[in-house]
Amino acid sequence: MSDNTKEQVRERLAALREEMKRESLGAFIFPSTDPHNGEYVPEHWKGREWISGFDGSAGTAVVTMNEAALWTDSRYFIAAGEQLDGTEYVLMRERIDGTPTIAEWTGRKLAAAGGPTEVGIDGMVTPADVVEALKADLRAQGGLTLRTNFDPLGRIWHGRPAIPTTPIELHPTEYAGESCASKLDRVRTALRAVNAGGMLVSALDDIAWTLNLRGSDVHCNPVFVSYLLITQNRTTLFADRRKVGPEIEQYLKDNNIMLREYGDIREALQRYDEYSIMMDGSETSHTLYNSVRCKEKINRPSPITSMKSIKNSTEAEGFRNAMVRDGVAMVRFLRWLSPAVAKGSETEMSIDRKLTALRAEQDLFRGISFDTIAAYQEHGAIVHYEATPDSNMPLRPEGLLLIDSGAQYLDGTTDITRTIALGPVTEEQRRVYTLVLKGHIQLQMLKFPRGASGTQLDAIARRDMWAAGLNYMHGTGHGVGSYLNVHEGPHQIRMEYRPAPIQPGMTVTCEPGIYLEGRFGVRTENTLLTVPYMTTEFGEFLQFETLTLCPIDTTPVMTEMLTDEERRWLNDYHATVRERLTPYLDSDDAEWLRKATIEIG
Repeated sequence: MSDNTKEQVRERLAALREEMKRESLGAFIFPSTDPHNGEYVPEHWKGREWISGFDGSAGTAVVTMNEAALWTDSRYFIAAGEQLDGTEYVLMRERIDGTPTIAEWTGRKLAAAGGPTEVGIDGMVTPADVVEALKADLRAQGGLTLRTNFDPLGRIWHGRPAIPTTPIELHPTEYAGESCASKLDRVRTALRAVNAGGMLVSALDDIAWTLNLRGSDVHCNPVFVSYLLITQNRTTLFADRRKVGPEIEQYLKDNNIMLREYGDIREALQRYDEYSIMMDGSETSHTLYNSVRCKEKINRPSPITSMKSIKNSTEAEGFRNAMVRDGVAMVRFLRWLSPAVAKGSETEMSIDRKLTALRAEQDLFRGISFDTIAAYQEHGAIVHYEATPDSNMPLRPEGLLLIDSGAQYLDGTTDITRTIALGPVTEEQRRVYTLVLKGHIQLQMLKFPRGASGTQLDAIARRDMWAAGLNYMHGTGHGVGSYLNVHEGPHQIRMEYRPAPIQPGMTVTCEPGIYLEGRFGVRTENTLLTVPYMTTEFGEFLQFETLTLCPIDTTPVMTEMLTDEERRWLNDYHATVRERLTPYLDSDDAEWLRKATIEIG
């Protein structure tokens, strides 16, 4: 963080504390979420980043009259430590022994200060379940109370970005594979099954998927700011009318969808007259959840999330086609990379621009699916590193380069990581690279019974790392949207328990890694599709189809560490990559790919 930004953070904290004093608040909590509980949020709701200077996608800032702290997970320990250095903020490492919870830390600080015991949080950007749990935790810390109806950013954030008004676009059925009417019918069937008169949909990707609409309100995610209220007889979209052009207006009418202003949602919920409503308390903001006065609130996950996670045949084929085009761009990039680095003029940021430009040449390209991580040597140990002009490192023809990137295409979303040897690498780097590759291969070879959760699968990718005393703290895999958010639930593959089973049609990434702070990092990632394997007297078994088409660098591999089965998988994968991509490459690119995919013995 620059000295100028640090000074801005000090000024913002001073302004916040004036408002806290005026409102008799002992502390204020800033989550990373917006009213839709999005992982990535429009600039308007980046209040935690504005007040702290930390720009990671996950974190919670807490400010008292005298101190400040920020909680984040292992993906951001290094980046957050660097960005918060020189500010008041103390970094709190989540899930690390000795780290206090937000309530524990706040309780201790307010008890020591002897001032107000009321804590503030904006209930409009915090899920109802989070607020209720926080209330209980604060009560246990000496009777602290929580106020949810005050947003200090409305007073102190001068020049705050407006809520986006970019146009909503139609996502044709030729890519969606199912009509909006069919999806709404399925949703209503799910509501009847739990005796719900209606439901509020807050998640922007759920809304976009249900309506077969897309937008550009959130960086890298083709969604639009809105709410959707579905009952058995009515569907109402709450969105800024400036976003709705004639084509979309007619489309909504054709599908019997009423359009109301985005800001009308609270009043509409207050007037909601069905007997019951389904709302996901872990997704719906506290303010909106408590605006409804109907007889029964059914707090359970939205059925749309699970529907969306299972790709239909059109979406699956779209992924396959998108991966071909993405693979072509990746091959052209990788062929260009080493000679360019040898010339001595490339940096982390320049290769990011080159890769994006090559993807932009592909048909149906709509943008990147997340900010590219181009991390050289020690930067590779920063899990969610993003190069800046201050950190931008020149590349040399030696060591390891980690590139995690992806694109949005009209027919699919891609997410791929490759770690590349730019020249000579150390024995330690080779050993770590091979351990990561073994975990990457083992998970993709796995056959498993239908109903298994991602937590049960996770250990497969970590087995050989654990045997070597190594581990990584992030998840092994996440769902990927179909021209939607690159991170999609409800399923995940990770150590922490996630009950959602892996089902046929689900996309999921496979991205084990090892990160050695101050030295280097390695991660290898493919996107997979869950497909049937076989059915026996013990039930249905599943396997993964690898969607990503891009060679894996074999130069750092210690082949003696691979089993025969792992070698066969890698050689077969490279044969598939070569077969699928060669028809779309010129002769020079095709020859480079042939050499890059030569069988290892």
